[in-house]
Amino acid sequence: MQDFSFYNPTRIEFGPGKIAKIDKLVPKDAKVLILLGGESAKKNGTLDEVLAALGERDSQVFSGIEPNPSYETMMQAVAVVKQHKIDFLLAVGGGSVIDGTKFVAAAALYPDDAWQILVTGGKHIKQALPFGTVLTLPATGSEMNSGSVITNKSLQAKLPFGSSLLYPQFSILDPVKTYSLPQKQIANGVVDAFVHVMEQYLTYADDAPVQDRFAEGLLQTLIEIGPKALAEPENYQVRASLMWTATLALNGLIGAGVPQDWSTHMLGHELTAIHGLDHAQTLAIVLPEMLRQRKASKMTKLVQFAERVWHIEHGTDDEKAEAAIEKMRAFFESVGVATRLSDYQLGAEHIEPLIESLIKHNMVALGEHGDVTPDLCRSILQASL
Repeated sequence: MQDFSFYNPTRIEFGPGKIAKIDKLVPKDAKVLILLGGESAKKNGTLDEVLAALGERDSQVFSGIEPNPSYETMMQAVAVVKQHKIDFLLAVGGGSVIDGTKFVAAAALYPDDAWQILVTGGKHIKQALPFGTVLTLPATGSEMNSGSVITNKSLQAKLPFGSSLLYPQFSILDPVKTYSLPQKQIANGVVDAFVHVMEQYLTYADDAPVQDRFAEGLLQTLIEIGPKALAEPENYQVRASLMWTATLALNGLIGAGVPQDWSTHMLGHELTAIHGLDHAQTLAIVLPEMLRQRKASKMTKLVQFAERVWHIEHGTDDEKAEAAIEKMRAFFESVGVATRLSDYQLGAEHIEPLIESLIKHNMVALGEHGDVTPDLCRSILQASL
């Protein structure tokens, strides 16, 4: 196990009716901006609950944050913050709304061009507005971490950033709020959480049994409850388990003291930025071949993944690794997330622009060993057709 520092100040309020806690969690004199995605929070009554909990506080509503939050839209929200002298933000939605809110929190107080937040990965953030979240879609874990990803539509760039100043002060997790979600969003959430765990778990053996067992437990939970979450949309225990698993997948705990990969995410970001695919769809496309093409350097953990998560006991190490990769692909397909570029009407002619974009964004030495090059990414995409 490697040395590490672990810090996570986010307060979690989990369960039905917890939106009422907002009254105790947001300062009484706060000027609040509520940030939303589409119309679902308005239609299902969540926004009304939030407004009731805020009571007499001065509040504004900003809606229209995209599934992949754009720099352009979030700068509009920054303008609202400055116009109304907002001093507290409240994200009501899934990971995209929360990611966008993190950018607004930093950009509203950033002394220079806010685009530099993304260019520098958030390195120069010195202050940020306080914010909380009401999670309505379990997937990204953004409700309990300090990272974010924003897309610049004009530049076709999707860039990550983070800062210890961007942890939510609190996050309210009510599984009931997931009941009305479309099945596609639940399926995406299952895959997203699964791959978040894999990026921190499936690297190389580093004598970290606590983190490994924790990660394997989260993966097995997703395998067990993923189909149930789709088949039984109002099964509270299943939706509660999914919501908490997705949070734990990326709150920093399982990644403390272990090597991490994230090359699947970086390549997936290019697919989203250029072709508009859902984040989880890109992960489902890239990860199987990312593991297969790097099988030699990941073999120890691939065999462990095969034996502990999928209970594959027979065959050579290579056969176990291959079987585990295919079982994972089949799992993604079983919850309705396709795993081939051709499933999304993308062909060989689309590969080179993706590689050029990787190079443009300096994504040329990815992975836990820094050995995921543009040439390797090209091979991965070709094998993913």
